[in-house]
Amino acid sequence: MNQTTQLGATVEEAISLALQKLGASRNEVDVEVLQEGKKGFLGFGARPAEVRVTVKEVDSTIEKSTEEQQSKLDNVVTQEVVAEKVESQDEAVNEKQQEEDPVEAAKNYLAGIAKELGIEDLRIKTVTEGKNILLKLESEKAALLIGKRGATLNALQQLTQLVVNKSAKSFLLVKLDVENYRERRQAALEQLAERMADKAVYTGKKVSLEPMPSYERKVIHNALASRIDIETYSEGTEPNRHLVIEPLK
Repeated sequence: MNQTTQLGATVEEAISLALQKLGASRNEVDVEVLQEGKKGFLGFGARPAEVRVTVKEVDSTIEKSTEEQQSKLDNVVTQEVVAEKVESQDEAVNEKQQEEDPVEAAKNYLAGIAKELGIEDLRIKTVTEGKNILLKLESEKAALLIGKRGATLNALQQLTQLVVNKSAKSFLLVKLDVENYRERRQAALEQLAERMADKAVYTGKKVSLEPMPSYERKVIHNALASRIDIETYSEGTEPNRHLVIEPLK
């Protein structure tokens, strides 16, 4: 679906509902206001706001480039899975991996992935605190490492977690970040949480957010934990599990 017409109590509410239906963010669409909302007087003369929201066309060159990069990443992931199966059967290789420093293993792995994606200027900074390892990635092509709504970054984080714990003597928790994307994403999620909670209270109806990873759902849970006029919970199964905000009557 690339276009939808949506009604709402206000223009902003209609836009928000349309974005949820299209699965897009505000900067990915064009909005045409067909009708401004009107409250009326004592219930008379009220009318809803109406908007037409259209997903912007992506430049074919950029889209093709993104598809090629994603294809490369898929190939790398597939190769990683195959390699892991072979290594699990080779005791000598496993023993060698146990002697490798987990942080260096992670950095080498990420450098290899970046090279496959055509990223030659990858810089990696590490911050280690106990069992937590933070890997900060920097590149002129940072967008390729993040992907749409952080999808590529999340996939890389999961794979790097596996690589690190194949070399570690005890379990280590890995977090990847690209030019403070995690911090910016958290701020955006917290703002979204407040807007959607206000909408749920205003309309008296529960609001379902788009599917997102568990740690992002946790950000929204925490952001709304102190509110006594709504409750939050998750529904569905991965990868389509999503958060619901329901007003309390």
